[in-house]
Amino acid sequence: MSPTTPGTTARRTAALLATAVLALTACAPGGSAGGAEPTGPAAADAGLPTTDVVSDITKDPAAAELLPADVRARGRLSLATSVGTPPGATYLADGKTLAGQDIDLANAVGKVLGLKIDREVASFEAILPALGSGKYDVGTGNFGVTDERRRTIDFVTYINDGQGFAVRKDSPLKKVRSLRQLCGLTVATGAGTTFEATLEENRHRCEEAGKKPYDVKTYAEQGTLWISLQQGRTDVVMSTINGLRYAVKQQPGLRFLNEFKRLDVGFAFKKGTPLAPAVRAAVNRLKKDGTYGRILKKWDTGPSAIKTSRISPPEIR
Repeated sequence: MSPTTPGTTARRTAALLATAVLALTACAPGGSAGGAEPTGPAAADAGLPTTDVVSDITKDPAAAELLPADVRARGRLSLATSVGTPPGATYLADGKTLAGQDIDLANAVGKVLGLKIDREVASFEAILPALGSGKYDVGTGNFGVTDERRRTIDFVTYINDGQGFAVRKDSPLKKVRSLRQLCGLTVATGAGTTFEATLEENRHRCEEAGKKPYDVKTYAEQGTLWISLQQGRTDVVMSTINGLRYAVKQQPGLRFLNEFKRLDVGFAFKKGTPLAPAVRAAVNRLKKDGTYGRILKKWDTGPSAIKTSRISPPEIR
């Protein structure tokens, strides 16, 4: 699948999914009966923070000097972003305006470096291969830094997030310390993610314990993923810690279980990119002048702050 810019049809589909999530939260197990208030991760744009934390940022000549000469000359970066749910990246009510932590941070980095960001929306699973082919300069999508990915991709870290779980409130599942606790269940997760890889790599542990393996259902659309949980077609969701915390606040009848594994998250680049030092300098400049903290405060992700940006650090074990 190649990344494409979503048109009117895609935006209408996203809106329909959001509407479906709203309807389901009113009738799902443990959900509210009235359904009068907007709920669901895709519907939360009514309450999304709108504070402008980017427009006053000025160019940092020292950071910009680290840019490759050709990028500095053209004054632009092509960026692919995956759109899912807050706090990472989502659409506002108009179905075309993007908002989220990833959006603010990328825009802020662009301003520090004196570059215009040419942003294109692409599917999560398509972005990393497209970087390798040179289609984009950089990608965002809550890409966790893993040793497997570091073989072919360079990263510049900007937050620390990771893997976690969420269930319906009527689920007997408690804190997940081992994936063997999922044996016999159906697990929903995003396609092409570290969550899918983790689940597939560890499925054999159930058979080794004499238990029925868990079933993994992958979804390209976050709206469909949450619908599957609300309807009982899946038992548990494995996704980003920050995304899960946000989603369960918006959807009655759901609860966040626990963090499972922490991962650094970074801007993604083609392996060997000369852009990494400049972007790292830009992130660290944002930390120093307080903009970084203001962005994380805006999106309520303060616990995910990093001390300093790094280039492709080892996977957190």
